[in-house]
Amino acid sequence: MRWLTDHLRDRSFGLIMFLLGIVAVVPGISLFGGALLLILACEMIAGYSAPTFPRWVADRPVPTRRLGVVVRHAIRILKYVETIVRPRWSISPGATKRIVGIFVLLLCVRLLLMPFPLSNILPAILIALISLAYLEDDGILLWASLLAAVLILALDLRLIWEMVHGAG
Repeated sequence: MRWLTDHLRDRSFGLIMFLLGIVAVVPGISLFGGALLLILACEMIAGYSAPTFPRWVADRPVPTRRLGVVVRHAIRILKYVETIVRPRWSISPGATKRIVGIFVLLLCVRLLLMPFPLSNILPAILIALISLAYLEDDGILLWASLLAAVLILALDLRLIWEMVHGAG
């Protein structure tokens, strides 16, 4: 993991978040991916130059049985996405790092706290899209993904408001 972050520096946040976003789509290991995404988001908000994981996390093996199926499907999708995602509306990684970190943090909270089956899929896909846009310096995809995240989080807040208001 350290070799990857040493070579990619600022871009390593995007790559690792993208991979963890794909992992978080899988039911059962989405909690593991979400917890790691929380760590990355906090490091981005704090302004770290590259991701660092605690040793107890970095040394832990990732369950690969279910992950292999997801990766095979993700490769097919990535080949298609690669034709669409490209550097547009270039934005400096330093300026957007904290914004991306805040949105990933909010989506991780939603990912981890929503108790419904398969409710992890939408925030995980949004995290993967945000991180892919950040990684590829695609400003159009980044702003579209952030707008989708705002809409999803606003709908969730509205739902919570209605539940609290209705219970009172």
